[in-house]
Amino acid sequence: MNNNTQLISARWIIPVEPRATVYENHSLMISNGRIDAIMPTPEAKKRYPDASETVLATHVLIPGLINIHCHSAMTLMRGLADDQPLMTWLNDHIWPTESKHLSESYVYDGTELAAAEMIRSGTTCFADMYFYHDVAARAALKSGMRASVSGAILEFATPYAADAEAYLARATASREEFLGESRLKLMLAPHAPYSVSDKTIQRIMTIASEMEVQIMMHIHETDVEVSDAAKQHGMRPIERLHRLGMLSPSLIAVHCVHLNPTEIELFARTGVNVAHCPVSNLKLGSGIAPIKAMLEAGINVGIGTDGCASNNRLDMLAETRMASLLQKGISGDAAALPAHLALEMATLSGARALGWDNEIGSLVPNKAADMVAVDLSDIECVPCYDPASHLFHAAGREQVTHSWVAGELIMDNRVLIKLDSDEIKSKSKMWQQRFSSEAI
Repeated sequence: MNNNTQLISARWIIPVEPRATVYENHSLMISNGRIDAIMPTPEAKKRYPDASETVLATHVLIPGLINIHCHSAMTLMRGLADDQPLMTWLNDHIWPTESKHLSESYVYDGTELAAAEMIRSGTTCFADMYFYHDVAARAALKSGMRASVSGAILEFATPYAADAEAYLARATASREEFLGESRLKLMLAPHAPYSVSDKTIQRIMTIASEMEVQIMMHIHETDVEVSDAAKQHGMRPIERLHRLGMLSPSLIAVHCVHLNPTEIELFARTGVNVAHCPVSNLKLGSGIAPIKAMLEAGINVGIGTDGCASNNRLDMLAETRMASLLQKGISGDAAALPAHLALEMATLSGARALGWDNEIGSLVPNKAADMVAVDLSDIECVPCYDPASHLFHAAGREQVTHSWVAGELIMDNRVLIKLDSDEIKSKSKMWQQRFSSEAI
């Protein structure tokens, strides 16, 4: 018997594949960080008598949640400029604060804080768009999480880079450093159509194709963005991107709040992935994305929290619940976005968008054992008739107890294994004092 074999025995296992499947009183076997099999617990104990066993008698075991879009370092700006519309929030608060404080230490400390919160919320993988992505990658590796990271690309100068070519150079410079890291991917991240030129978009597409990486971009987040682009370019941003050849399965289009039926059909036809960030869109007054229509068209839609400066939480269970409730409410269809589909969006759909679905996103043999356990025995969660529904409509991140990445335990009974919570809180307080002393 392999000494690296683990047995995780749970009250329920929801593998995501096949869809709408729930295994009761089953065990999942891990060998060398990968899923070996799932079978009834009595059978598993007979077949793997020497395996170490973790008993989760009141828990549901699910794939680790995948936060498909965030700006992790901005967790240090949590609540800094609440209740402001997007462009006011950016121009008058966020970008001025970044111009004063943006540094490697800020990004590392903010990403470490974000990782701690995400792990405690059931997230095992995140896609990050920000500056100093190499620093964010090192913080992610320290935490034990899986991450797809990208350095934002803009036309205007910041303390990070002077122009688009400089941003591109920084975005690609650390590729060699992380080639051997199985828990990391690199992306390219043009900020938005309104902040990146046609020439830069074409350069990004060429480099992304050569490097075989995904592209992440904020698209159609506000109606003002769309109307301003129509005046400037004579067309909506998506049409402009289509003419430039950017719409493809390599693109992760973030937000997509203001899509018309023609654009939805175009996304479906070209294979574009969508990152849905419902709470940020609501909090900034941007609107509600037509997710039900996107799903019906066959578009792959994952869930993202966006950054804490525009959300305040990196809570994928709450984010996915909001996504489900919004689509039910605006469609008048109580069956819109049911629990199993919501869980798929928060796991496997995100993995597909990141090009990681052969490795993570569902609990099936040969995939990496990225998973979390949620305890459904608390008073807030009983009785339990449907564990999938409970994940989003009864339980919360407080019920997430264990987390594994590639079979490695990174949270045990809500205690972080690789990160020092007290040190992280101390650093966060230090940044709060800095920001407060120079309040915008």
